Amino acid sequence: MIIPVEQITEPPKRLRFAESIEELNHAMDLVRDYRFPEFVDVDLVYYRSGRELFFEGRFGAWVEGHCGRCLKSYSFALKKNFAFVLTPDPLSRKKGELDQSEMGLSFYASKEINLFPFIREQVLLALPTRPLCEEGCHGLCPSCGADLNLEPCRCAVSPGDPRMSLFRTLKLNQ
Repeated sequence: MIIPVEQITEPPKRLRFAESIEELNHAMDLVRDYRFPEFVDVDLVYYRSGRELFFEGRFGAWVEGHCGRCLKSYSFALKKNFAFVLTPDPLSRKKGELDQSEMGLSFYASKEINLFPFIREQVLLALPTRPLCEEGCHGLCPSCGADLNLEPCRCAVSPGDPRMSLFRTLKLNQ
């Protein structure tokens, strides 16, 4: 979605649209933890105060994850509220480096605001760090590959290190 800067006024405006995020699937080909839908639904309120542009909104989509423990595919709702402020680009007015107060800001320099990079960033920030089908997922046995959520491990139980057998016979608090 592209919004001309001149159409951003002081009274807030509301906008609902579907932003294409399918290209994230190509960017995530190496990771393959998540598969994204073609579009994400965005509800956005935007306005200006002086030369600063304010954007607040919410997005939602169903994302397919691949569990990092049991490797099963699962779907989950990805929803997040977001807000960001764009200020005029200080480098267009001056030559040189940004100062400390400008380091955490986002800037605009053109006559149009392309919202796609900001929506994409918010979608990526909303993803769980590690994809899990459920919090209590037991995963796969590293030896036999059994799905420990569905069946017990088929591996033979090892008696353990024989050097530790003395410690297994100790009884604490008796």
